[in-house]
Amino acid sequence: MPQQSSYQPADRRVTVHDLQAATDRGERWAMLTSYDTLTAGIFERAGVKALLVGDTSGELVLGYRDTVAVTMDQLIPMVQAVVRGTRRALVVADLPFGSYQGGPEQALASAVRHLKEGGAQAVKLEGGRPALAQVRALVDAGVPVMGHLGLTPQSVHALGGTHRVQGRGDAGGSLLDDALALEQAGAFAVVLEAVPAELGRRVSDALRIPTVGIGAGPSCDAQIMVWQDLAGLTTGRAPRFVKRYAHLAQSLHAAVEQYVTEVTDAVYPDETHSYT
Repeated sequence: MPQQSSYQPADRRVTVHDLQAATDRGERWAMLTSYDTLTAGIFERAGVKALLVGDTSGELVLGYRDTVAVTMDQLIPMVQAVVRGTRRALVVADLPFGSYQGGPEQALASAVRHLKEGGAQAVKLEGGRPALAQVRALVDAGVPVMGHLGLTPQSVHALGGTHRVQGRGDAGGSLLDDALALEQAGAFAVVLEAVPAELGRRVSDALRIPTVGIGAGPSCDAQIMVWQDLAGLTTGRAPRFVKRYAHLAQSLHAAVEQYVTEVTDAVYPDETHSYT
């Protein structure tokens, strides 16, 4: 088990202030996506400080082609499950497409649902300067907000796909301006997705609040991965930034294949696995 750090208290959840203090001390911290009780508990026990109940669940749990179709009603039960499965990790809930673009009032209503119904401690939304009014409204209401810049999956149709690096050339200056604006609006952290490593460094150097990288290079204050990518459950070509730390798809396939064979051959259940 990883050594307990000064910002992983045993008797309460990690807060955004704990994460800021860690960043101020130069300590890196890890974040993962999570959508259910069992994996959430495993990730917390392994030392993950913050868990994102992301709209990536639309693709990885619900089987949609992208994240656009995910609704608040679908996300909230997953938030509840992750909260029930943990005691210390900060739980951040995504605001899905259509739940905040309508303006500050809509954003606040959606965020309140995540905190009151879901039990989350913070929310995440995509976008820079166009989303500042929503960020300010949430922060003013006491809702911690994580921003998200670079490759923003909810904008898949506008971007022309989800496998494109953002922030190259002149666009890097605009992204940096967005990050600074989010910090000024009160965001407690900013996710940087699929941007050049040098831009990740520039933004991290410019901001006091933590930057959370996912394909943004090694200079970010924290890193986040989609847990199914990390564990090797997803298949096919992965983005360059994905590192597979396990190969669970192969292991699970082999286990189920053996189960099917044993049932077919009347090997399972045997006497050991039967009641007397």
